[in-house]
Amino acid sequence: MYKIKTYNAIAPVGLERFSADQYAVGTDVDAADAVLLRSHKLGVDELSSGLQAIARAGAGTNNVPVAECSKRGIVVFNTPGANANSVKELVLTGLLLASRDVLGGINYVRSLAAVQDDGELNKLVEAEKKRFKGRELVGKTLGVVGLGAIGSMVARAGLDLGMNVVGYDPALSVDAAWRIPAEVERMQNLPSLFAKADYVTLHVPLLPATEGLINEESLRAFKPGSVLLNFARQPIVDATALAAALENGQVARYVADFPVPGLLEHDKVLLTPHLGASTEEAEENCAVMAADQLRRFLETGSIVNSVNFPAVASEAHEGFRLAVSNENVPGMLGQMTAVLAERNINVIDLINKSRDDVAYNLIDLSEAPDQGLIDAIAQIESVINVRVIEN
Repeated sequence: MYKIKTYNAIAPVGLERFSADQYAVGTDVDAADAVLLRSHKLGVDELSSGLQAIARAGAGTNNVPVAECSKRGIVVFNTPGANANSVKELVLTGLLLASRDVLGGINYVRSLAAVQDDGELNKLVEAEKKRFKGRELVGKTLGVVGLGAIGSMVARAGLDLGMNVVGYDPALSVDAAWRIPAEVERMQNLPSLFAKADYVTLHVPLLPATEGLINEESLRAFKPGSVLLNFARQPIVDATALAAALENGQVARYVADFPVPGLLEHDKVLLTPHLGASTEEAEENCAVMAADQLRRFLETGSIVNSVNFPAVASEAHEGFRLAVSNENVPGMLGQMTAVLAERNINVIDLINKSRDDVAYNLIDLSEAPDQGLIDAIAQIESVINVRVIEN
């Protein structure tokens, strides 16, 4: 029986993916094999000794101690693309709110609640509506920074709105490239995108290379009077530099999903309380994807959508399988196979993949490994952990 400890409210449709005869799932599970969470900030002290995997029902994993997990051989999963449509729709909302003072108009109309005469009400509305005049998106240029699952959808939506769309992504994968409409103009660098765009929307992950990506220097390259939208992660934008750009008019409006002190009451800033994935559909999609990834890993050893381990796809094998994590140093695979050869155990199939400082191996065996074999492999220097999967 596998044990899954949950944090936060995980959508029931995701939890239902764990069959009751194979899994114990809940917030009070001890000695968990895996953790399933959303926004809970997982501390190092919560990484129990037998923990094998963590699945984050969402794209970002900044609430998980990924580096420490890698050291312990704990595979960390996320769910890229599962909430992409939800975020895309919120970005479109931000685009429209930044262009038309809908909120100001709504608040003004609400302020007229005491007016009971239709004629007087109509006269006041007609006299004041010019205060809320905006501009159309058609013909404007949308700059999309990051063309992954969300960015590519935002780019397509911009085209559907009649906008010109330019994009930049130095780490664009082949799969992501297929998702980008041909009408999107690829820019060679960020300054050229900033200079051309009336609206800049950010869709990059939070990494050391992207923290503070929007700073005093990069903001100087923005087209004067442009709009910045941030539905990626708050630290990507330097709030102090942004405030200065708003004051001098380099940036006309900032729309983001991350409230920060100092900008909450700024009249050129619209902030929402991290609503990007807050739809029923997104929560369900993320929960189902996260649950399926955990099940596949625990039952077969396969890894899909990990942020710290290599992707390893292998269907369930009839028999016995070793899943071995080790530090990515030379000679490890040879030492493992030597241990098997010493015991005359035949290897039916073997997959070895590495990523950064870790390597991962799936070794299918012709017979059941005994504890002596498991201990012998575990005692090889630089082996992190060994797991037996029986089907």
